[in-house]
Amino acid sequence: MSEADIAIVGSGATGTLLAARLAAKGHKVVILEGGPNRALSDLVSSTVWSRRLKWGGSPVRVAGKDPVAFPFEAGWGRGGSALHHYACWFRLHREDFAVASLHGAGLDWPMRYEDLRPYYDALQAEIGISGDAQLEVWRPPGDPYPMPPQPVFRQGQLIAHGFEKRGQRVAPLPMAINSVAYNGRPACIQDGWCDAGCPTGALANPIAIYGETLQRHGVETLYDASVLRITTGASGKRAQAVEYVNGQGQRRTLHAKAIILAAFAVQNPRLLLNSANAQHPDGLANSSGLVGHYLMSHGAVSLYGMFNEPTDNHLGRTGGQLFSQDSYRTGTPGPYKPGYTFRIGNALKLADIGGIANARVDLCGAALTEFMRKAALNLGTMSALCDSLPAVANRVELSPEKDRHDAALARVVHSLSDDTRGAIAAATEEGKQLLSAAGASEVWAAPPRTEHLMGGTVMGKDPARSVANAYGQTHDVENLFIAGPGLFPTCGAVNPTFTALALAARSADYILAEWSGLRQAA
Repeated sequence: MSEADIAIVGSGATGTLLAARLAAKGHKVVILEGGPNRALSDLVSSTVWSRRLKWGGSPVRVAGKDPVAFPFEAGWGRGGSALHHYACWFRLHREDFAVASLHGAGLDWPMRYEDLRPYYDALQAEIGISGDAQLEVWRPPGDPYPMPPQPVFRQGQLIAHGFEKRGQRVAPLPMAINSVAYNGRPACIQDGWCDAGCPTGALANPIAIYGETLQRHGVETLYDASVLRITTGASGKRAQAVEYVNGQGQRRTLHAKAIILAAFAVQNPRLLLNSANAQHPDGLANSSGLVGHYLMSHGAVSLYGMFNEPTDNHLGRTGGQLFSQDSYRTGTPGPYKPGYTFRIGNALKLADIGGIANARVDLCGAALTEFMRKAALNLGTMSALCDSLPAVANRVELSPEKDRHDAALARVVHSLSDDTRGAIAAATEEGKQLLSAAGASEVWAAPPRTEHLMGGTVMGKDPARSVANAYGQTHDVENLFIAGPGLFPTCGAVNPTFTALALAARSADYILAEWSGLRQAA
């Protein structure tokens, strides 16, 4: 394959949605994926095996006071990071789109919630979300969920009692996981192995949702394709082709009328910066100088309580059972104060992030053995996800080091702000009190961490202060688009996947409507 209407770099959540939408309208779409091909039947419920789904490409160097956990956040191979995501599908709140206007800090989105609401509503009907919109008193307006909420097991019930005793509210976690059979996919079996991938298809990963659609409409995916750069025409205003190295080590070029970068919040800036040329000396689509900047990560902390009765903590979903946003940042104008979301009752396994062993990294030997015996039966957990503002100093830049194809590696510099650190401290203290109120005999918190990667190619109305417009179209290169959470100007205090997909669906509509202009020869 050397020509396509549309070339998409990355086979994750947004890349597959865009491929499905655009191919269904008759366009010849080719996806380039750096990792291997996979099927749902390849997924194995094992914390060791699940690491194969995490990043396996060129090394990413990290720096700053709070280095990001890049290998855990990223994906490798078909489905990208959405193959191991937890499917907590929240909507951003109305106030999240206007942080700068409300609080004089951060950035505003080039749209409002009402612009994205139709895409939230349509996607939840198409893909399926389980939840209870009426109990989500914090949720902005939107259609009811198409499926009833997921079951709540003893762990969730116990912790919810602590919230109730303190006068705080909880609701079923909205999840892109089937609680009942939906659109040909089965209901979740509640075995808590979401982090290792879902072989049944109950969880809405890209293979389960769009695999058949891509095949039906003739989308070709080039696996083990390491993309090196995007080339432009003589004027520099239009992208011409994707240069890549195939699995046999051969350099190849794929020409396309439009190119979409959906390779994640770190790899997209790396590719743009590595694509510098005479017309774009500082990197492709970088006249603002902001490619790679305004990278964001949520601050997060896991909280644990040891109960005096079995919690059935092996049951449920990795993302949790319930949630509370009583401490979410409000839309009241005034000084910026970040809020947070509690996700309650995460399913626990033996190891890896959030696992039983990792709950007490200070223990070893006989003490760890005794802890594991008790925790396997009686441990309860929840986590807090904290709002974070974009900072220009948080960035993706090119490292002096090169990969095996002589392309510069990415270096990610990231530090949490004092505001976010304050939110983590407040969430930690409140979380301990809630677990104690729930009846836990011992409570503690894990060290703070980062969670999710967003920004780096932010959207905005002003080309001098952003990389792309509200449809992901780069300001400088008219047929070059960006997809994914890298577009986010702010991140709220919710998991980003649902919003990233809503933006991608909106971009697909725009590309289809503007195709006659986009397809003109470079």
